[in-house]
Amino acid sequence: MSLRDPQKYIYDMLNCCEFLLEFTKGKSVEDYMNDRAFRSALERELQIIGEAMMQLDSIAPETAELIHEHRNIIGFRNVLVHGYDSLDPATVWNVVETKLVDLREQLSRLL
Repeated sequence: MSLRDPQKYIYDMLNCCEFLLEFTKGKSVEDYMNDRAFRSALERELQIIGEAMMQLDSIAPETAELIHEHRNIIGFRNVLVHGYDSLDPATVWNVVETKLVDLREQLSRLL
């Protein structure tokens, strides 16, 4: 796969979803708020998902549009990167708890 292959970005996002679902199993928003290393790793994986979605949207917008909330994923990446100081832990944790399983399923179908 070349660096600009849409499948690479889909694979990267899927890989991050799978990692995060396992990594956060048995954890809580309190763990996220109180453990800097946990928080940093979680946010980094979410940033990768957002960046990969942004790249996918730039090279294959028709594919990106097949992913529910793809624009919100890109927007959330921007908040993680540029709005770190106003990031609401409950919002981040809500993404983990309510969005990743569905995203993983959508990405799996696209691969």
